[in-house]
Amino acid sequence: MKSLVALVLLVAGLMAAPHALARSCAFSVGSNDQMRFDTSTMKVAADCTEVVVTLRHTGTLAAKVMGHNWVLTRTPDMQAVAMDGMRARFEDDYLAPGDKRVIAHTQLIGGGQVASVRFSTKGLQKGGAYSFFCSFPGHFGLMRGTLSFG
Repeated sequence: MKSLVALVLLVAGLMAAPHALARSCAFSVGSNDQMRFDTSTMKVAADCTEVVVTLRHTGTLAAKVMGHNWVLTRTPDMQAVAMDGMRARFEDDYLAPGDKRVIAHTQLIGGGQVASVRFSTKGLQKGGAYSFFCSFPGHFGLMRGTLSFG
């Protein structure tokens, strides 16, 4: 009986081990009515298993006038995703619905609002080239930066 209990405890411990190693890494990004993010680089440590990005719009203008979001893609995909997004709708956060090139994104927000996105790092490659940007039409030229993993 003792060996059965020990076996059950061992299996339970092994099943819990991956969760014990999980690490969430959080970033806060500010945006404003002058079409600027307050950061242009984000470095995600290799031991992060998930990332949480919180976007704050410190301006006063409404989302339909000066909305911002935070969108992550591979760097080679950024411009194409942004251009396709300019043909999309406000209700779709100016992103083509179901666009597989989008790794993660927040919703569009206006002045005084906050939005967050949580995503796994499983799909990111160490040393890969990633870019974040705002997909509101015309904003990605100024509102963009790089994300590195690893």
